[in-house]
Amino acid sequence: MNWTLMWDALPRLAAGVPLTVQLVLFAELAGVLLATGVALMRLSGNQAADWIARSYVFVFRGTPLLVQIFLIYYGLGQFGGVRESVLWPVLREPYWCAILAMTLNTAAYGSEIIRGAIQSVPHGQVEAARACGMGRFLLFRRIVVPIAVRQALPAYGNEVILMIKASSLASTITLLEVTGIARRIIAQTFAVFEVFLVAGAIYLALNFALAWAVRATERRLTPYARARA
Repeated sequence: MNWTLMWDALPRLAAGVPLTVQLVLFAELAGVLLATGVALMRLSGNQAADWIARSYVFVFRGTPLLVQIFLIYYGLGQFGGVRESVLWPVLREPYWCAILAMTLNTAAYGSEIIRGAIQSVPHGQVEAARACGMGRFLLFRRIVVPIAVRQALPAYGNEVILMIKASSLASTITLLEVTGIARRIIAQTFAVFEVFLVAGAIYLALNFALAWAVRATERRLTPYARARA
């Protein structure tokens, strides 16, 4: 094992961390908004909205993220209407195509997490809030949302971890995040094991930091559990 090469590769691979974090951050911020909308469509009781939401979740959970990235980056440009639209300056850039694909993918999974969290809110607490005279919006904001956030946080943390690992697929459309830089270094040195070992360690460090942050947030949101511990 070439330790010198691994040490030299570390700062070069670390230079791809900001791009990795950007991809995941933007995808998750947009994804949680879309996921919330899809989850509310599922819970709305409207058959048309429910069918649209179900179809969206089925398609994006049932197909690989890599295929979705390729369809968005390589496929959309084949349509003249897309190339002539105002969206083309965005859709021709691999950076935004990767974020769009990751957003659509994570929102499909996130919507099911959010839907389950909302449905897990104890019915007794909802009925008690109604008995106190709370309106529908106030009940949702002060009772449903806080409880659902606590319920969804562990599962959503796992989804973000999966997105950090999935961000490596952005290297397939020329983005030089951690995996993209690793592939470039390997093409120069042919040191596959050493370079990917360092890249894996970087992803492990990112996910460790995220898991710690999720656990800390969960403990902060559940002081009663912390008191029992």
